[in-house]
Amino acid sequence: MRSLIDILDLSPAEIDELIAKANDIIANPVKYAEKCRGKKLATLFFEPSTRTRLSFEAAMYELGGSVLGFSEAQSSSTAKGESVSDTAKTVSCYADIIAMRHPKEGAPFVAAQAASIPVINAGDGGHNHPTQTLTDLLTISREKGRLDGLTVGFCGDLKFGRTVHSLIGALCRYQNIKIVLISPEELKVPSYVKQTMKKNGIEYSQTTDLEASLPELDILYMTRVQRERFFNEEDYLRLKDSYILTPAKLKNARDDLSIMHPLPRVNEISVEIDDDPRACYFKQVLYGKFIRMALILKLLEVE
Repeated sequence: MRSLIDILDLSPAEIDELIAKANDIIANPVKYAEKCRGKKLATLFFEPSTRTRLSFEAAMYELGGSVLGFSEAQSSSTAKGESVSDTAKTVSCYADIIAMRHPKEGAPFVAAQAASIPVINAGDGGHNHPTQTLTDLLTISREKGRLDGLTVGFCGDLKFGRTVHSLIGALCRYQNIKIVLISPEELKVPSYVKQTMKKNGIEYSQTTDLEASLPELDILYMTRVQRERFFNEEDYLRLKDSYILTPAKLKNARDDLSIMHPLPRVNEISVEIDDDPRACYFKQVLYGKFIRMALILKLLEVE
């Protein structure tokens, strides 16, 4: 039995296999419609989520399985003081696989230690979000036809953005990757992310200037400044509009730039860009469902 807590739990070969499986699901949905009949997914969401929770639920339903769970801590026994490990042991009696989101870093790891069924980390604090990373890798692969030889710009909240930390960690294992980090001084990537890049020999640069960086990018990964990660409302208000991508700012960007965003967006990408062929963020949402279908099949060992 395997769980997925960190994207590095998967080898590059396993990621390639999941991408291939997701592409096959996209091409042949009928073939997969009954693969998880009789199987149950438990969604344990101790923190609000729309996309990730619905994506997991849609993935399981499209595989012919069923879903149970909760979408906020208040509606679970955690409100009575139950531990994460006891919750995981209990839910193991009812379901075949768990998808868990939790505000505390490391909580899905604790759940995986206690559970007798696979646990998927659906986001823990500002730490990890491996299924978003798989979604991002599938999107890049479908948009660019490759996962190496790319220059990727990350813009916005690089300090608290778990999607950024996970994706940088994953990209470090591919060849000829260059990373451009675009953020206010206060929201730079944590030092452990820089250490990962250095250790893997990844060329990276840091800047506060989005427009000057755009011409060199194959991919621009925008992020929102996350109000819920700030201790101080004044700091959030001062930084929330640091970068707003508009059509005017894209005038020097490449024609084949791919603009990605893990969503939800607030106002960091103008809605005018939604119709630009370079905008990939809603395609990204759809790809998230297919890669989660592939992952559920892998962890449940369904052939």
